[in-house]
Amino acid sequence: MIVVDTNLLAYLWIPGEMTEWAEEALRRDAAWASPLLWRSEFRSVLAGYIRLKRMSLETALRCLADAEHFMAGREYLVPSDKVMPLVANSRCSAYDCEFVALAKDLNLRLVTTDAQLLKEFAAETISLRAFVQ
Repeated sequence: MIVVDTNLLAYLWIPGEMTEWAEEALRRDAAWASPLLWRSEFRSVLAGYIRLKRMSLETALRCLADAEHFMAGREYLVPSDKVMPLVANSRCSAYDCEFVALAKDLNLRLVTTDAQLLKEFAAETISLRAFVQ
């Protein structure tokens, strides 16, 4: 099992240049976990696509439903007392620190493309590129 951030979920469900990388990550480990926060962040990503007219509402809803179905049972509520110390000792957002806190709590690695997370939480993270190679 791996912890994934919203970017990786978006790469998997929204076709683009990183989709193949996300699909390879899925082949290597199909058990993905994420904080419940991923849903709100994913909705924001889809909102951007809709507003830029790069995706219809119907496609976005289908994409969201597929992602929610895939992640069912592997979403976690992350306690604030696990997140805030990470925030206090880094330059990362509280949102990003939720993913790190979950990885730490589950004793897993967070697979991400976020350079700041990779830099500040090297022990808890692995880049998507390194994970699939």
